[in-house]
Amino acid sequence: MAAARLLGQWLRASGAGPAPARAVWRSVLAVPSRAGLAWRPSRCGSSAAEAPATKAEDDSFLQWFLLLIPVTAFGLGTWQVQRRKWKLKLISELESRIMAEPVPLPADPLELKNLEYRPVKVRGHFDHSKELYMMPRTMVDPEREAREAGRLSSSAQSGAYVITPFHCTDLGLSILVNRGFVPRKKLNPDTRKKGQIEGEVDLVGMVRLTETRKPFVPENNPERNHWYYRDLEAMAKLTGTEPIFIDADFTPGELASKAPRKLLAKRLAGDQCQHPPSPQRAQSPEDPSEGRPE
Repeated sequence: MAAARLLGQWLRASGAGPAPARAVWRSVLAVPSRAGLAWRPSRCGSSAAEAPATKAEDDSFLQWFLLLIPVTAFGLGTWQVQRRKWKLKLISELESRIMAEPVPLPADPLELKNLEYRPVKVRGHFDHSKELYMMPRTMVDPEREAREAGRLSSSAQSGAYVITPFHCTDLGLSILVNRGFVPRKKLNPDTRKKGQIEGEVDLVGMVRLTETRKPFVPENNPERNHWYYRDLEAMAKLTGTEPIFIDADFTPGELASKAPRKLLAKRLAGDQCQHPPSPQRAQSPEDPSEGRPE
């Protein structure tokens, strides 16, 4: 007993905790230790120290996240203001081009690159035997569009723009002219013979350049004469004309409704000058003696 008492005093003096002392006692008394059990120091103190650090990190992340909200809103607002200025400038530039006085169509197609949306004047005659159809299209009608603003559906008729080769007498070359809109039931030229103008005429039209196919737009189908975008090279090759394209503005006959040029400028700017709708021509190819297409 005296030896055990001395051993216990020595262990306490050496700073050993209760768990090591218990282990020594087991070895002294020849008591086997349980397998799989080992003494480990308590971690309560370290967990208590880590909790404030974790909370501080969470608070810091939340502060940065809340700071991003006004910064992002300010950036988007600035972008919208700059975009509005750019769009107003673009509309003004397009209006100045569209409202300009017509100039003679240049003989060099390379000069047309700087004349898009500029009115030009030509004289010659149509070749109705090689009509092309850009479809599907609808007739531009500002009054109808104003009435139907906000509606999910539209009463507009689906049809096509009639593209007709036009031989320019003065220049000695043929170009492509968008004569206007016809509904699907009038695609056949035999159903609109009064609109097939014969003889020489003076035309004023707006220069348009070729387009590239946009996503989700079908490929052109020359075999069926269905054109979904302006591929001037392919159109010119099929009709034997130059790759020059104008949207006709004034043609002989009784005037029909057409989109105002200022409205057209806004539409062109709204579509970033890529694939804007063409205005309704002064005369529909359906029938020059009728005010509107059926």
